[in-house]
Amino acid sequence: MTGDSPVEPALRTALEREGASAFVHVGSADDPAIRYCRPELERELERGRHAVAFDGREWRVRSATDTEANPASALADDLAAAGLEGTVLTPARIPHDAALYLEGAGFALASTDVIEQSRATKTPAERERIETAQTAAGAGIRRGASLLAGADVVDGRLAIDGEPLTGRRLRTAIGGGIVAAGGFPNGNTAVSVPDGDPARSGVPIVLETAPREPSGYYGGLARTYVRDGDGGDERRAHVGVTRAFRSAASMLTADAQSVTAVEADLEAEVRAFGFEEEIRTRVVGVGLEPAERPNRGRQEIDGGAVVRLDVGVEIGDGQIRLAELLAVDKSVDRLESIPQSLDPAALE
Repeated sequence: MTGDSPVEPALRTALEREGASAFVHVGSADDPAIRYCRPELERELERGRHAVAFDGREWRVRSATDTEANPASALADDLAAAGLEGTVLTPARIPHDAALYLEGAGFALASTDVIEQSRATKTPAERERIETAQTAAGAGIRRGASLLAGADVVDGRLAIDGEPLTGRRLRTAIGGGIVAAGGFPNGNTAVSVPDGDPARSGVPIVLETAPREPSGYYGGLARTYVRDGDGGDERRAHVGVTRAFRSAASMLTADAQSVTAVEADLEAEVRAFGFEEEIRTRVVGVGLEPAERPNRGRQEIDGGAVVRLDVGVEIGDGQIRLAELLAVDKSVDRLESIPQSLDPAALE
């Protein structure tokens, strides 16, 4: 089996560079590295462990469903029987028992991050899947915003048909919007209002979600809304945060940038609007995980990456926070996004 995995060219280069005979990984089918190497295994999520190997020419796969032996043991025997020997490359997180089976078959193990590196650049098909997940994220946030826009204000609290608009009700609405759009909330939806408490007018309310689409790729979106706000610090913070996104997009269009550099630029833009403390920024890749490489320090955001930019600043009783997905190439595109307005009615 070969030809349908985007990681094969990178693996061939790594095997040649390290003088290794094969790349091996073992895990369940929901392990992002397993799914990246062998996408067809996404249909086997409920069927236990898989062991996969690539020798530069072909893939070998052993699954719990097709062998009575431990898949890692069976695969180690297969590699040895094929005449392979010496060093095999594995991710640093390969299960301990799998490492023992490989060593027992005569192989030495060397750690590689080639899978993580390869996943940092998205193929056109991967980008489409992320866009699908982001469309579902937008549908969920829109549904939450619609509740906020349509709620009545009763003694400073929001209510719908006489019932309090609680954090739980908002979170449920967001999840319903995601599911209706074909996505899965996956437990990644949060609202800044506690579940049992009613939302309040004049207070920033953050809605956040990172759903996945059916094949396992994630989106990521956060918006802040204020019902009947009076401007002031919340408006100033919002302008600073939205300009920070524009500045970061310009940086990424010009050249490859490190995660640290983009996070520093986001913070500097917000500081320029007079905020000195409680500024939080985060830049991470998005794909088969809601946060993956590039996700720290000197790791560079290269062409082909899809990254989530998250910026927030504390003000008074709450915070102003936005998160976006940007696809980085010759230009920088916002993926299937929605308006950034503080007014929830702006989405209707």
